[in-house]
Amino acid sequence: MSLKAFHLVFIAISTIMAVGFGGWCIAQFFTQDGGAGYIVSGILSALAGAGLVVYGIRFARKWKDVSFI
Repeated sequence: MSLKAFHLVFIAISTIMAVGFGGWCIAQFFTQDGGAGYIVSGILSALAGAGLVVYGIRFARKWKDVSFI
């Protein structure tokens, strides 16, 4: 696996984990007597996931012609 492919896979896994954690935090806020920490963590995690998507797209476009054997 090339370094570029590994980087893209790592970004994808990080995005899934960030969005999943954000969803879990928001679910905990609504299902239990969750404090403000759950909703803040959920929103920040979802924003981090969105940022990772943007970063992944930019990385893929910038390094599309480069091969890291």
